Amino acid sequence: MRHPDLRLTALEGGGVALHLGTRRYYSVSESGLDLLEALTAPRSLEELVAVLNAKYEVGVEHATESARAFVERGVRSGVLMVTESP
Repeated sequence: MRHPDLRLTALEGGGVALHLGTRRYYSVSESGLDLLEALTAPRSLEELVAVLNAKYEVGVEHATESARAFVERGVRSGVLMVTESP
């Protein structure tokens, strides 16, 4: 899920994310903004792939690679948090 200190602003073709805790800005693509909006609650990788497939005409393999890379970058930057499923 996304960090609770993260704020999003949609712009044409993408958006900007502000992490209030670190005071860092991040520019995100349109698909990245879609994923961040979906991550207001914990989501599995499969659910994120479904978000991409619902809006963009990409194959499952490409959507999986994109979602996985996005999550990995988000976790490294502190924008996303990983939670364990019950």
